Amino acid sequence: MRLLIIALLLMLSIPARAGEVTVAVAANFLTTLESLKPGFEAQTGHRITIIGGATGKLAGQILQGAPFDVFLAADDKTPSKVLAGSKGIAGTEFTYALGALALYSADAGRISGDGAVMLQEAAFTRLAIANPKLAPYGVAAEQVITALGAAAQMQGKIVMGENIGQAFAMVSSGNAELGLVALSQVQGQTGSYWPVPPHLHQPIRQNALLVSDNEAARALLAYFQSEPARAIIAKAGYGLP
Repeated sequence: MRLLIIALLLMLSIPARAGEVTVAVAANFLTTLESLKPGFEAQTGHRITIIGGATGKLAGQILQGAPFDVFLAADDKTPSKVLAGSKGIAGTEFTYALGALALYSADAGRISGDGAVMLQEAAFTRLAIANPKLAPYGVAAEQVITALGAAAQMQGKIVMGENIGQAFAMVSSGNAELGLVALSQVQGQTGSYWPVPPHLHQPIRQNALLVSDNEAARALLAYFQSEPARAIIAKAGYGLP
């Protein structure tokens, strides 16, 4: 009996295991989520596994049964499609960030004036954007080009990455002179950029969705709405809902 009591006391002294949350995150928000990770883990004791990619591709994986707990999309339409496909937890969707675009060049002296004029004149060989069939930032980039009346000038000049991360890599590596990328990606980078006026594209409302109902996943979504997390998101170049 004494041994049994000792064993029970030892079991009570062992802290509860921290939970784990696997997050499917749009490529544009990948670096920001990595910045949020230490604070969340220190505050809650839970651990995050991060899987980045194009919003459309991640949604397809969720619909096929991929074991994600949270979906951080780059728009407000794709999470609704996930819910319509009988995946995700209804009533948990909310906007966690408002995205913005930037015309970016790795050359510090390339963009010094009105980026709209640069796009309209199209005096370059390649403009990188994300694939609009997979990435909401690619859709927004196409809307900017159309709004500026520059679609004809872009014939044969647009190169696409599967996601906004690949589009940014094309520019930073020099494979494209310019790119319409996420404003958050160019914060603190060498090079030059022009913030795209928001009226040139539809609002980029980035929504979160609980995919698997567990304690760690719900804790992460709650953390996103805390003041420390919102400050990090804003500093990264996003608007706040």
